[in-house]
Amino acid sequence: MNPTSPENLRQATEKVFSVYSDLEKLGISRDCILRNRCCRFRLTGKKPMLTLGEAIVLARGLREAGRSQIPPSQDGDCPFLDQRKGLCTLYAHRPFGCRSHFCNEAGGTYKRSDIVDLIRRLEAIDADLGGDTPHEITSATQTALSLLKTKR
Repeated sequence: MNPTSPENLRQATEKVFSVYSDLEKLGISRDCILRNRCCRFRLTGKKPMLTLGEAIVLARGLREAGRSQIPPSQDGDCPFLDQRKGLCTLYAHRPFGCRSHFCNEAGGTYKRSDIVDLIRRLEAIDADLGGDTPHEITSATQTALSLLKTKR
């Protein structure tokens, strides 16, 4: 059985969105209204690390937006940040790290004890896909784009 068959990639996408939905259900209060400092990696010194499942979700969002390549990063910012509007161009597909707000201004990082089960689910999806640990957002998404291209 091929872990990255089209059917397994589809199922992984559904499982990742289920994790994202369960994160929202936790109802952890945040004040993240049009803040984008966390998207400015050169300022924070942090980049989201994505499991293969998360990267597939992000790559699918990129393809749904009609793009087949990762936009170039400007000034060390997230490549998915719209520089003019200051908004994420793939917000609905954003990874767990972006959803769990490592932004201090919005309320800081979620307590690990609140989200550890969700993290473990993402790690299990990664293992099912043959992933080998989280990778930074750009390289992870590039890998996922390559997988989606070859698995049509």
